[in-house]
Amino acid sequence: MRRALDAAAGAAAAGEVPVGAVLIREGVVIAVAANAPRTLADPTAHAEMRVIREGAALLGRERLEDCDLWVTLEPCAMCAGAIAHARIARLYYAAADPKGGAVEHGPRFFGQPTCHHRPEVYAGIGEREAAALLRDFFAARR
Repeated sequence: MRRALDAAAGAAAAGEVPVGAVLIREGVVIAVAANAPRTLADPTAHAEMRVIREGAALLGRERLEDCDLWVTLEPCAMCAGAIAHARIARLYYAAADPKGGAVEHGPRFFGQPTCHHRPEVYAGIGEREAAALLRDFFAARR
C-alpha cells in the first residue's frame, strides 16, 4: 500500500484527485499508477484502470487472475467493472468512499448477481493516510 499511497501523493501534487494503485503478481510489482483524468484528458484514467491496462499489456493478456490490486480509495463502478472483467484475484483498498464507491457502498458491484467474477476484498489498509490525503486535497480547493 505504501507504493499506492506515494502514487496518490504524486497525483495530488499534479492537481489530480489523490488516488494511487499498484498491481502485483506473485509478490512482484507489475504496474504503479495514479489518477490522471485531467492530465490525460481522459475520464477513464483512474489509477485502477491505468494499472489494469498497463499490467495486461505487460503480461500480454486480458485476464489477470493471478494478480492483486492495491488502491488507496474504494473503487467506483467503472473500476469495479474493470476489476471483475480482468478477474483480479484480490482487491485491497485503503479508504472507503461512501459517495462514489461501488464495493461496500453504492451499487456494491461484486455482490450483484450479474457480476461474473468477485475478487477477495480487503478494506481499510492504510485508511488513515489515504483519507488524510483526500481531505487535505479537497480542503485546499474549497
